[in-house]
Amino acid sequence: MNFEAVIGLEIHVEMKTRSKMFSSSPNSFSRAVNTEVTPFDLAFPGTMPRLNKEAVRMAIRVANALHMTIDHELHFDRKNYFYPDLPKGFQITQQRRPIGSDGYLEIRKGNEKKRIGIERIHMEEDTCKQTHFVDYTLLDYNRAGVPLVEIVSRPEMHDGYEAMKYVEAIRNIVVYSGTSDGKMEEGSLRVDVNISLRPYGQKEFGTKVEIKNLNSIKNIQDAIDFEIERQSKALLSGEKIRQETRRYDESKGATVLMRVKTDAVDYKYFPEPNLVPIRLSDAFVQDAIDTCPELYDSKFERYLQMGLTEKDAEIILSDPAMASYFEAAAPSGADMKEVANFLIVEVNSYLNKTGKGIKEIKMPATELGKLTLILKKEKLTHKQGADILFKCLEDGIGVEEAKKALHIEAMVDDEGAILAFVTEALDKNPQSIADYKAGKDRAISFLVGQVMKLSKGKAKPSAVMAKLKEEIAKR
Repeated sequence: MNFEAVIGLEIHVEMKTRSKMFSSSPNSFSRAVNTEVTPFDLAFPGTMPRLNKEAVRMAIRVANALHMTIDHELHFDRKNYFYPDLPKGFQITQQRRPIGSDGYLEIRKGNEKKRIGIERIHMEEDTCKQTHFVDYTLLDYNRAGVPLVEIVSRPEMHDGYEAMKYVEAIRNIVVYSGTSDGKMEEGSLRVDVNISLRPYGQKEFGTKVEIKNLNSIKNIQDAIDFEIERQSKALLSGEKIRQETRRYDESKGATVLMRVKTDAVDYKYFPEPNLVPIRLSDAFVQDAIDTCPELYDSKFERYLQMGLTEKDAEIILSDPAMASYFEAAAPSGADMKEVANFLIVEVNSYLNKTGKGIKEIKMPATELGKLTLILKKEKLTHKQGADILFKCLEDGIGVEEAKKALHIEAMVDDEGAILAFVTEALDKNPQSIADYKAGKDRAISFLVGQVMKLSKGKAKPSAVMAKLKEEIAKR
């Protein structure tokens, strides 16, 4: 019997506001533990929440990017549970009326696009960080109260690849909208998977298993693919799937049981009494949408129009800082395809070698754009351009200065000058002419090298090759 996997995802995104969701504490990462807290974060009696306006703007932008209906009235609820990760004993969230509902996202699967429905996006506060030891747990309340949006998909994905592409697309939206840095390794974007199996053709869902806190795109696909195989084998052998929560053990390449679920938890939701409903004006909502930075998909299409391949566009857009650097070269009138080639190969090679980020390099993007213009104007080879580029990166100097220091001069493609070099090379190497006519293709490469020597490296190789073949045919 074959089974169909039914998969839904819950994605928690930490927003990069300056302060927390309901307090004035700084919202930062990697500060000394328990230093970024206020009395409200620690649930001191008498403290009151105050909503972060910028977090609302960011949530609106994400909801709009996901084609959602945006609620113009904000309602908050208390989600009651007694764990040490929230000292209040409850979380402020949006259970009854999420800020966004009924949206969708399109992913590319092969040559086709698939639309995945999104049920809701709501705002809430994050919990504190727990570090567990054998007989005790340490709590860092710096993270308690950090603004979150939770994005809940409909159960419309059916394999690990679809889930991976969906998370990639969500991450691109939150990163390029300026909502989050999307760093899964730091917990800025966390994914919970709900997965069940059912025989093909069956409408009813199977027993749901949850996989918690997946922290990389690769782990999402690997965990889901493993879980599909695990459940399939269990069902085929007559076992019943238990409703349980699991985690992914990367070292084992397997999901591991955390706890068995028997009943749904009753969080006893009720309206948050200290936050009255807030009416958002149409102008506020529209301004949040209009001021949203250009998103990934828009940039992707624009890069294709510049002449980049899909792969080139994906590589550059994988790093927002590199995308910004790439676009900063455009005002110079640069050949943007050539800029992309230099970035993807030579600049990335330099960054990997030095361990630097794109923001740390000494060469302004306008100089890289200028380099592509010089290559075109003076008919320099890509190799000569790469030499100039590395000189600029290493010494922090401009393109003209680097070109002069390397003694690189404009290429010669004047037909008369190249003919003179070719004639001299052929006259000196009659055996190479005979070898080439006898079918020995390496002979032409030798002759190109001889012409380049005579021209002191200034002759344009493609013009040399064409002229050599033309003159050999005459002899």
